[in-house]
Amino acid sequence: MYIRQLFQSSHLQWAWRAAFLEHIQGRHQRARRWAHSGGGTYKAVIFDMGGVLIPSPGRVAAEWELQNHILPGTIQKAWILGGENGPWIKFMRGAITTEDFLQEFGRLCSEISKTSVPVGSFLSLLTSEQVAKQFPVMTDAITQIRAKGLRTAVLSNNFYLPNGKSFLPLDRKQFDVVVESCLEGVCKPDPRIYRLCLERLGLQPSESIFLDDLGPNLKAAASLGIHTIQVNDPETAIKELEALLGFTLRMVIPNTCPVRKTVEIPRDSLEKYLKDLLGTQSTGPLELLQFEQGQSNPTYYVRLANHQLVLRRKSPGTLVPSTHALEREFRTMKALANAGVPVPKVLDLCKDSWVIGIPFYLMEYCPGLIYRDPSLPGLELSQRQAIYTAMNRVLCKIHSVDLKAVGLQDYGKHGDYISHQVQTWIKQYRASETRTIPAMERLIQWLPCHLPRQQKMTVVHGDFRLDNLVFHPEKAEVLAVLHWEFSTVGDPLVDVACSCLAHYLPSSSPTSLLRGLSDCDFTQLGIPTAEEYLRMYCLHSEIPLPENWNFYMAFSFFRMAAVVQGIYKHSLTEQASSAATKQNEKLIEYMSNLAWDFAVKEGFRVFKEMPATKPPMRI
Repeated sequence: MYIRQLFQSSHLQWAWRAAFLEHIQGRHQRARRWAHSGGGTYKAVIFDMGGVLIPSPGRVAAEWELQNHILPGTIQKAWILGGENGPWIKFMRGAITTEDFLQEFGRLCSEISKTSVPVGSFLSLLTSEQVAKQFPVMTDAITQIRAKGLRTAVLSNNFYLPNGKSFLPLDRKQFDVVVESCLEGVCKPDPRIYRLCLERLGLQPSESIFLDDLGPNLKAAASLGIHTIQVNDPETAIKELEALLGFTLRMVIPNTCPVRKTVEIPRDSLEKYLKDLLGTQSTGPLELLQFEQGQSNPTYYVRLANHQLVLRRKSPGTLVPSTHALEREFRTMKALANAGVPVPKVLDLCKDSWVIGIPFYLMEYCPGLIYRDPSLPGLELSQRQAIYTAMNRVLCKIHSVDLKAVGLQDYGKHGDYISHQVQTWIKQYRASETRTIPAMERLIQWLPCHLPRQQKMTVVHGDFRLDNLVFHPEKAEVLAVLHWEFSTVGDPLVDVACSCLAHYLPSSSPTSLLRGLSDCDFTQLGIPTAEEYLRMYCLHSEIPLPENWNFYMAFSFFRMAAVVQGIYKHSLTEQASSAATKQNEKLIEYMSNLAWDFAVKEGFRVFKEMPATKPPMRI
C-alpha cells in the first residue's frame, strides 16, 4: 500500500493518523476482519501491494532514515502533509511527474528534518529489485488460489516511474485483474476504486476477500460488503485466509516431509545464524522441512522471510567416512558456478558446532522438476529425447571445465584414479559388510586386475544420474546438478557409466534407486539406448568410443552395491522397518550380480582380442 489517504473530515483524519501511527510504530496486533452482511462462497481474493505482497513502504522508509541519519518519521510526516493536494497523494493519482514529485516532496522533507533530504535515494531504494520482492508465502498462496479456480486481483496505490511505466514489481500473470491508482486517477480508500476492481472481476462485494495493511482502506472495503483481512504479518494473514477459504495456501515442496526426530536441528540458533548471515529481520516463523532423499547427508528445506534455502549437514551416524565430505561438495559447487555449470548458488559453509551441533552448508533452493522415473511417463517422445540430450550435454559441460581456471587443480588425487576408486570402494564395502555375497567377492578379485588405462582427467561428479538433476518446468534445460559429495578429479567415463545404470535395471522395482529401463522399448519412448547415449557423449566431447566400456559398467554397479550396503548397515542401527531393510539387502545382491555380468562380458571381449596361438604339438 503506497498511500496514506487523507479525509477532509477532522474525525476521519484523526482515525487515519491513529491507524498510520500504529502501523509505523510496528505494533503487530492480531489480524482483524471487518464484518459485512451477506455471505456465501468466495470467488476472488484481492491483494494490496505494499505491506501485503511486498515490504511496506513505511518500514522501508524507517530503515532508510536510520541508515542515512535522517530525522525518524520524516518521510511519513511528509506523506501526510498537504492532504489531497499533497505531493504524495498527487503522485499516487498520476497527477504529477516524478520530477515534480521529487522536488515538492524533497522540500517538505527538508522542512520537517531541518536538513537536506535526498528523497531520490529513498525512491530508488523503494523501487529497487533488492527491496521490492514478492513474499514467497504470498506467491504460493496466489498459485494455490488460482489452482482452485478462484480469481485474483491486485488493487494498489502506486505511481509512475521515471521511464513512464507504472511501479508494479509483480508478475501480472498471477492476477486476473490489475487496478493501479496512477492509471485510474483515484486512490484507496475512495470507494470508486474498489467498485472498479469488482466490476472488472465481474463479482459482487460479498464474493471477494480483500487484504490490506491499513485500517482505513479495509474499513472502506468492508463498508461495501467486501470481506477483509488486515495484514500485519504475511504468515499470520495467510493462516486467516486459509481459514476463510477452507484449503491450504502453502506450496508443497516436492519430496519433503516433517523433520525426523533422529535428525532434528535447533531452530532458535539456526534462525539467529541465518538472520546474521542474510541480514534480515524476519517477523515470520522459520519453516523447516526434510527432503526424503539424501540418506548419507540429511538435507533440509529452509524458508525465512524471502529466502528459500537448502541446508545439508553431516550425518549423525557413522556411514562410510569419506562419502560425507560436505566441504568437498561446497567447494566444488562454488568453483563450478564460475565456469557456467548449472549448480545451486552456495552461500556459506559453517563448521561452528554452536549453530546446530554439526557442520553444514547452505545453498539457495532451486525450484524445478526432478524426474524420479527414468522412463519419463507423461512426456511426449520429443520431450524425452530432449531431456536425455540435455542431461548428456550438461555432463559434457562438467567434464570440459578447466581445472586450473576454477581453482581445482589440487582437487582430488591425480593419477591412478580408477585404481584408487576401486580400492576405496572395496575398503568401504568391507567396512559395512554384514554377510558374504559371492558376486561381490568375485568382483573384489577381478576389478583390480582389469583396470583400464586412464586417458583423461576432469572434474567427476561421482553420482551423475537423472534424479540428481533439476530441470526447468517448461523446457528441457538443466537448472541445477545436485549431490556433489562424491566429486573429485578423475576419469570422466565413470560419470557416463553411472548415468547409464538405469538402462540395465528393470522398471518394476518398487524403489526409485533401482527403477530402470531394461524392459522398456527405447525407440517407442524416444529415449536413447546406453550405446546411443555413450556415442552422443563421445561425439560432443570429441573423444573415441572406449573399448573397455563393460569395465566401467561393472565398476559402477559394484560401487552402487557398496553404497547400498552402507545404507543397509546404517538402517540396522536406525531401527528401520523390516520391509525396507530386507529390500535393501536384496538390492545389494541384485546389483552385484549385474556388475559381475559386465565383468564376464569384458572378459570375453579381452579373450576375443587376444592373438591366436598355435596349439602345442602332441608328442
